[in-house]
Amino acid sequence: MTIFDHREFAGHERVVYCSDEPTGLRAIIAIHDRILGPAVGGCRLYPYPTEDAALADVLRLSKGMTYKNALAGLPFGGGKSVIIADPGAKTPALLRAFAEAVDRLQGEYWTGEDVNIGTADVEIMAQHTRYMMGRASGAVHSGDPSPFTAAGCFAGMQAALQQVFGTDKLDGRRVAIQGLGNVGYCLARLVADAGGKLVVSDVRSDHCDRAKREFGALIVAPDAIFDESCDVFAPCALGGLLDQDVVKRLRARIVCGAANNQLATPGIGHQLLERGITYAPDYVVNAGGMLNASGDFFGKYDVDEVWRRVRAIRGTTARVLETASREHRPPHEIADAMAQAVINERRLQITQARAAD
Repeated sequence: MTIFDHREFAGHERVVYCSDEPTGLRAIIAIHDRILGPAVGGCRLYPYPTEDAALADVLRLSKGMTYKNALAGLPFGGGKSVIIADPGAKTPALLRAFAEAVDRLQGEYWTGEDVNIGTADVEIMAQHTRYMMGRASGAVHSGDPSPFTAAGCFAGMQAALQQVFGTDKLDGRRVAIQGLGNVGYCLARLVADAGGKLVVSDVRSDHCDRAKREFGALIVAPDAIFDESCDVFAPCALGGLLDQDVVKRLRARIVCGAANNQLATPGIGHQLLERGITYAPDYVVNAGGMLNASGDFFGKYDVDEVWRRVRAIRGTTARVLETASREHRPPHEIADAMAQAVINERRLQITQARAAD
């Protein structure tokens, strides 16, 4: 089977395999679409069990970035990268080798933080390529995107609550958060500050203990979080979580979390609809981090403007959910169509401009 026949291939412009024997680097960079601008998307370091698993992930993630950037109103296309490695094997030399691979693309792809890649890693890579976002230092630096990602997710959650319950208030609502990394923890704090009751799970017990200590969260085992009765289930770990078995177990009215690619397959969106569970599409609500990191690309950073655009995620989410409810269709299909319309309009503009020359 060639990559063109891969189940997740979606007309990607370029898929680059990167290796460096001295450092052990094995990475894949996927550029999905650049009609709106250079491909932008974070770098994920993860011990994928197979090359196919890594390829499937990077293809899905890069397509999601195309749609995320389109609906966020950013002049970027979609790209993503994965480094196949155990987090314990991450070294400055490995990061340098990857950064040099990014640099060879000469700006076709910009990258930054993702799973197991943090701001300190970005700073290391920025020494070897300028095509980095989420910088923590320099003349222009947007810093840690996690609080902005969480805030956008919270805004989307408010829109979903309004759609389902007729009020956006979190006071007394039960929110189950799966995954308490940087974004999940920030989201938990926002929910707690708004009066929400937290149920949390994470593979790291210290993360759960912190949420219990600081927010009074109830801790449950990672596999038990799906069975908790709640108003909102918020996946904030890895993607592909929502498969047929998990959706059957969910006891939530809303799914709204920060994880990318939450639906294991597009058909899961229909299953959620049939069960009466409102799904806030992940790439709509989790765009806050990208909105913040874009300052590194533009060479100017206005945090007030970033917060304005992050808050606007609520309006975008509301439009998606209202249309989905009116047409009785899964919200992810509505969001896909909205994003594709932005892309198609830009493609038509370019075609017309070329014809006029």
